[in-house]
Amino acid sequence: MKINGSHFDLVNDDKPFVGAAPMPPGRGFFPEDMTRDALDAYVAQHPAQRTALYDPFTIVQRKDESLEAVPYHVAYKDFLDLMAQDLRDAADLSDDDPAFGKFLRLRAAALLNDNYYVSDLAWLDLQNPKIDIVFAPYETYIDSLLGVKTSYGAAVMVRNEPESQKLAMFQKYVPDLQEGLPLAPQDLPSKHGQQSPMEVMDAIYRSGDLLHGYQAVADNLPNDPRVHEQKGSKKIFWKNFMDARVDDIITPLAQRVMMVSQAQMTSGEGYLDHTVMHEIAHGLGPAYAHVNGNKIDIREAIGPQYSALEEAKADVVGMFCLKWLIDHDALPKEKEQMFYASYVAEIFRTVRFGIAEAHGAAEMMEFNYLTEQGAVRVAPGLGGVYEIDFDKIPAAMASLAKELLEQEATGDRARTEAWFKKYAVMPPELSALLAKTTDIPIDVDPDFSFNPPVTLTAPPPAPPKMKDE
Repeated sequence: MKINGSHFDLVNDDKPFVGAAPMPPGRGFFPEDMTRDALDAYVAQHPAQRTALYDPFTIVQRKDESLEAVPYHVAYKDFLDLMAQDLRDAADLSDDDPAFGKFLRLRAAALLNDNYYVSDLAWLDLQNPKIDIVFAPYETYIDSLLGVKTSYGAAVMVRNEPESQKLAMFQKYVPDLQEGLPLAPQDLPSKHGQQSPMEVMDAIYRSGDLLHGYQAVADNLPNDPRVHEQKGSKKIFWKNFMDARVDDIITPLAQRVMMVSQAQMTSGEGYLDHTVMHEIAHGLGPAYAHVNGNKIDIREAIGPQYSALEEAKADVVGMFCLKWLIDHDALPKEKEQMFYASYVAEIFRTVRFGIAEAHGAAEMMEFNYLTEQGAVRVAPGLGGVYEIDFDKIPAAMASLAKELLEQEATGDRARTEAWFKKYAVMPPELSALLAKTTDIPIDVDPDFSFNPPVTLTAPPPAPPKMKDE
């Protein structure tokens, strides 16, 4: 239950491991029997309710013959009141970092009104914080009905200063990378003058959707396109999780499924640099979709397939950008094959999550496209392991980057759904190969020494701080 966050198996296409009822596509955000067609029909008859029903911070319930949208801060008030008080208490202990204290108080207020915009801007304004947190409903991975409802995630993080300093090179090229993408200029808003803070952190505690299921080694937040347009986004890299993934999963898996000479090219450095570019790429490309002359949120335009599309875009555009940096002498040419080998090794790790999980669906699609293009293939005479064609993979990545960016820019839901239906399918030969690796973990399972009890009993209020006269 801890690994999955429910009784549905995330690495077995969300099949139940307790009971027999299938996972409702709307999870707990919608009535269990709600379908997309039924919701669309209701909204067509009640257009005035569309905004509330589609709001990322509401749950949808039945009330007699109608639907009603209940704000998160109302539905989860008993939990959020306590969380907000914890953040205010933490702010009172942050005298040495007034900006961090200000952010904590703004985030506490946001938890109680579902308006995260101001606190998101304050979060981006933090300058190299020694301690940082993620504490908000950001990601939409588990909404399989609309693809817009967010789930709460939390992390407490301590800055890794030496590793953070190494990110400066990537940071300065963000505007140029945006302008170099294979997409029409009108769909590429300028990144000049925007903030793109990057932090290498060690996560000392996680909860919510950051604890269950796929263990993120990095993130690009917030997801609000208004914040992206005004200020940008923050890229977070969790070094302790990344090291565990490389050492315990990616390296031993690569040695089983890739030809030896290419498996030996994979490295922690190659994985880190691709992860950095993956998170940067989340903030690149179009900010909105243009549909029938209207500018709308890409999530809403694409629907439930959005999460997999966005993860694939970040993967592929990230690799496209690494090649751009090499071609413009920002990175050494001799590292190019290391980057591609590390990227493909990560694909083999991620597809073991299955296509019901957004990252798994994304990288399954990428793998099949690359094999179709001849950029990745079964190595002849080596027992079914795979090899990379280093001459073909750059062009294949460029063409796939163009396709995925266009899907987001146009908001063409049918195009995206057809694309993933074609490519996000496990090939039998890959399935057979991965079946031989069951002794290698699928992911890390964090066990924190700090495990606060879950309780709804409010603590006594802290006494007011005494200030010097």
